Amino acid sequence: MSKKNVFYVLFIMVMVISLSACQRSATSGAVGTPTAASTSQEVVPTSSDPMEMLRRFATQTAQALSGTVQPSGLTATPYAGTPLATVGNGTPMVISTPVFATTTHVPNTAVPPVSTKPESYILQEGEWPLCIARRFNVDQSELLSINGLSSGGTFYAGLVLKIPQSGNPFVGARSTLPRPASYTVASGDTIYGIACKYGDTDPILNIAAANNLVAPYSIKTGTVLSIP
Repeated sequence: MSKKNVFYVLFIMVMVISLSACQRSATSGAVGTPTAASTSQEVVPTSSDPMEMLRRFATQTAQALSGTVQPSGLTATPYAGTPLATVGNGTPMVISTPVFATTTHVPNTAVPPVSTKPESYILQEGEWPLCIARRFNVDQSELLSINGLSSGGTFYAGLVLKIPQSGNPFVGARSTLPRPASYTVASGDTIYGIACKYGDTDPILNIAAANNLVAPYSIKTGTVLSIP
């Protein structure tokens, strides 16, 4: 190689080294103080010059650090769903709308117990079959027939009567005395016999309950009872 060529090569090397130092200084300043935010997508450098590629890379790095440039290929989409919050590590957390349990009030539709027609009944002191037929609203002839009794017979306390279940009602008026009323207890009276005098009232559910009587439902002569 001639001396002239050597001189040219050395001159070019010096110029390249000087230019490289100047460009490194300029790039360093661009990283520290970005001047404007760019919203354009990343541009792939077309130059093969190492200094140009380094300068472009430094500029894009500064913009990315300042948060002004979206990464290449990504776009920001507004969130239109449930609002988000962040936990301590910055992870998005969905804030759900609280759901409160509801209760439905169900009205009490239970029907209070009522007196039902028994299949059998034990006569109490002061009662007879005809008053039992009135009380339970059954056919009196049927009652006597299924128990092998006659209307002129003798009846005693403790006699077990079968109660007809055919549904045939009492023939005639069930009520024999008007009520509500007040009744003065006579000698020998029982609440069972008093109920029979009124016909269609119950000695326990009506008379004893109305007068706060408890078993054995003893009553004294001269006591005034309420007959509902």
